[in-house]
Amino acid sequence: METIISPPEEASAAARNAHVLGGATRNSLGDLHALRHLGGHLARSMRGAFEPLLRRQPRVTAEPLSILRFDDYLDARPDTLSSITLVGMAPLNGQAMIVLDGALILEMVDLFFGGTGVVPDPLPTEFTPTADAMIARTTAVLTERLARAWGELAEIDFRVGKTEANPAMLSHIDADDRIVITRFHMALSETRSSVIDILYPVAMLKPIAPILSAKVQSTRSGGDPAWMGSLTRAVMNVKLPVRSVLAEPIIPLSRLMNLKAGDIIPISFGPEVPLLVADNRFARGAVGAANGRAAIRVNCIEKSEDEDKK
Repeated sequence: METIISPPEEASAAARNAHVLGGATRNSLGDLHALRHLGGHLARSMRGAFEPLLRRQPRVTAEPLSILRFDDYLDARPDTLSSITLVGMAPLNGQAMIVLDGALILEMVDLFFGGTGVVPDPLPTEFTPTADAMIARTTAVLTERLARAWGELAEIDFRVGKTEANPAMLSHIDADDRIVITRFHMALSETRSSVIDILYPVAMLKPIAPILSAKVQSTRSGGDPAWMGSLTRAVMNVKLPVRSVLAEPIIPLSRLMNLKAGDIIPISFGPEVPLLVADNRFARGAVGAANGRAAIRVNCIEKSEDEDKK
């Protein structure tokens, strides 16, 4: 199993000492089975989160967890524009970090304003206010997905904090502090990809290490949000027959057999008539007119049998 450092020839000597969780080297947090499972769940959730921002559904995969010194992590990353957003995780003492590539942010900004997703080359040295707004929007969506995934493990209150483009401005973490790195590889096209890193300080996770290292016995089947969204849109476009019965007169068979053109069958109906959807009573309403056409004004929605049993 490989570490997340890529390409290998660029790894520093210190980075080569990284712990790859699940490998032969142990660490103070244990194997973090549950956190690895959470990463897979979050990867599936990210597809739906980025689909409206990228106007297409990217392929997102979770890479193996690893632990590095924060300074070694920064050395292993490309020296290009990126953002680091702090995320509080009360009641844990510390803050997680969401790291986004600058190229990904600028691509989403161009798409948002009707472009084709062109990324400047070379990248600028700092973000514009518009790009900062896109970072805030993206991290808010990711934090929501993160809180939902963590809900299966522990009660954590996630709060988005400040964002920095310069790691040197981060005061809550030291260069020697060790971090758990959860990296997600996102394929944007056949030739281009990006990574999203979520970093957890080891010291912050220690109080819940037994929970994170526990074997996952069962999971809630939440489904792929993107698939669920597509299913919902498809269901909402299904057309159902809606009809109303104004009257149901009852006449003898002998009269029915003798009916001829011009005969009159008297009918009467009350102040309300039923509104039927696929042969099921859905609502009741009053007959009237609207815009020169016969119409039914819905007075009340009928309760279903399941609701009556509650």
